[in-house]
Amino acid sequence: QVQLVESGGGLVQAGGSLRLSCAASGLTISKYTMSWFRQAPGKEREFVAAIGWSDSKLYYADSVKGRFTISSDNAKNTLYLQMNSLKPEDTAVYYCNADDILGSPPYWGQGTQVTVSS
Repeated sequence: QVQLVESGGGLVQAGGSLRLSCAASGLTISKYTMSWFRQAPGKEREFVAAIGWSDSKLYYADSVKGRFTISSDNAKNTLYLQMNSLKPEDTAVYYCNADDILGSPPYWGQGTQVTVSS
């Protein structure tokens, strides 16, 4: 059974930092494109960052480029998102996603809340 468990969210002041973790079980993250998405209240879920499974290339949404860093520890089978210079508009539930890019439905975590106060 596949599980993606996010942690590390919380309340932080603008300009602060948080590091999110996504611990995976039931799959090997190095064989999947691993991504972070977020969903703010009243808005659609949006892409934040990803690590490509085939080339380990990093991808970022323009809104987080230069502030967020995605990384992974294959030995721990864990995905991370380091978030610096946080802004109130970064407030959202952050979700971990694992996609095999072969047409199978992707796996999602339950999400972790990030709240940035101004």
